[in-house]
Amino acid sequence: MRFKCFLKGVEASRPMGQAGKGAGKGNGWRNVRQITVILALLVAASCSSDDETPQGTIGYVEGFIGGIAADEPRAALIGRDILSAGGSAADAAAAVYFTLAVTMPSSASLGGGGVCVIHDSPSKTTQTIDFLARAPAAIGPAASRPSAVPGNVRGFFALQSKYGRLRWEQIISPAENLARFGNQISRAFAHDLAPLKEALMAERETMRIFGAKDRGGLAGEGDFIVQLDLAAVLGRLRVQGPGDFYNGRFTPQLVAAVNETGGSLSVEDMRRFSPVWRDTVKVKFGNLTAHFAPPPAAAGVVAAEMWAMLVGGGDYEDASPEERPHLLAEAAMRAYADRDGWLGDDGTVSVSVDSLITPERVKGLMAGYRDDRHFPAAQLSPGMKPRPENPAATSFVAVDQDGSAVACTVTMNNPFGTGRIARGTGILLAAAPGKGGRGSVSLGPMLVINHFVNEFHFAAAASGGVTAPTSMINVAAAALLGEPELNEAISQKRVHHGGMPDLTYYEQGMGEQLVQGLTRRGHDVAATPTLGLVNAMNCVKGIPPRPETCQVRSDPRGFGLAVSSD
Repeated sequence: MRFKCFLKGVEASRPMGQAGKGAGKGNGWRNVRQITVILALLVAASCSSDDETPQGTIGYVEGFIGGIAADEPRAALIGRDILSAGGSAADAAAAVYFTLAVTMPSSASLGGGGVCVIHDSPSKTTQTIDFLARAPAAIGPAASRPSAVPGNVRGFFALQSKYGRLRWEQIISPAENLARFGNQISRAFAHDLAPLKEALMAERETMRIFGAKDRGGLAGEGDFIVQLDLAAVLGRLRVQGPGDFYNGRFTPQLVAAVNETGGSLSVEDMRRFSPVWRDTVKVKFGNLTAHFAPPPAAAGVVAAEMWAMLVGGGDYEDASPEERPHLLAEAAMRAYADRDGWLGDDGTVSVSVDSLITPERVKGLMAGYRDDRHFPAAQLSPGMKPRPENPAATSFVAVDQDGSAVACTVTMNNPFGTGRIARGTGILLAAAPGKGGRGSVSLGPMLVINHFVNEFHFAAAASGGVTAPTSMINVAAAALLGEPELNEAISQKRVHHGGMPDLTYYEQGMGEQLVQGLTRRGHDVAATPTLGLVNAMNCVKGIPPRPETCQVRSDPRGFGLAVSSD
């Protein structure tokens, strides 16, 4: 008998989210225990031979399911399965995250934190949820590598419980199975592993999990890894929810393992942690409203100021192709120079966030702008110094057929966090936020909604440290104010100006005419291989009414995947 679990006419007799062909070099399918779990999941999902496909089963949604874009392919595929099974954007985002905790823990371990912007179509609500990995109350002298208080577990539980449709266990199970039965290291994760090979190999627990079993050294692309300790933690989360993680029998076990590893965590730190729901930073243009994450995810305000300058004083839409890189660089320079005045060294904000994007302030930021001349950065913020920023993050977007959308960025506050795994848990520890750029300054996803008719239009999230907000706005401007084809917008060469030094960076391969346009206007320019990684979805005519106008893309500069209906 064939179970009725189909996605666009293709039988999916596998656990929801399993990659199928080629996954784990076939090892999973040869394991009797895995087959037993697969059958159990199919029963739990109420698969049947009946004509009607029940909600929670792949194939429940026919036609347009929405879209997913993420930096790691397997996570995107599991998000697609969740949407196909009738899950909301919040369900899909949570499932994508927990999969990333297994397949890309360098940026998305259970030990880290992040921020999401959410639009819920049924309630017509747009919010931000902040679950950043915060500093512990105290860091003892024995903490050789101070670690943060984990935020991802409670953050994505709060998101899914408020705006999800599926059962919690359906969100966790795909990630749990990948950890228990193993998965192949993707090119995306291998790209993160390679630069830190020596540092990671020096840690026994890290090598036990990420070491190459057949040849020694660190595992690489295509190698099969099993994470049994992490699977056990995910299994507890599936059965008992996050309460056991933050305020239950598992909590002292985790705290002891963290401190034994040279981290810094207490039971009270875990108990006190709570995600924070916040209002978004809003920029209206025409009938649309762009929503950004507020501080402490400071990149949201940088992006919001840039966007306000492009749709207000700068008028990107009417600018010539040659002027647009100049305008983007000038807007970025002004936004970063302005940030120098309102963002403290400790990440605190000295002014009201809403005051930063008023029309009057935006007009002031654009004072002195000329379409034919670069404005000297030193005149904007005398004494401004470059600020080190954490480049280690990963982003994703999820949109469902109803027009609900989630855009998220998560981080370990450092590549691989502290580089250590809490023994017996499989959890990589996030670095405690602090000096040297370890923190949330570079996080800040965005959504664009038409609230008059409750339609979703655009979602984007980016990583790349100081270049993250500018790379995201480069894409948003091209897609929403320039050419509507997202594929072209996300592939287009980008520019960035961080305020100081007074230098405009452009991506290698940018047309000579555009580079000459920058230099002719007085920019000191420097070529760089890439600027940021962006995941985005654009629906020119909006959803729910016109899903055929939607495009979803993962950045070709990385190794991610974007998926929607076939």
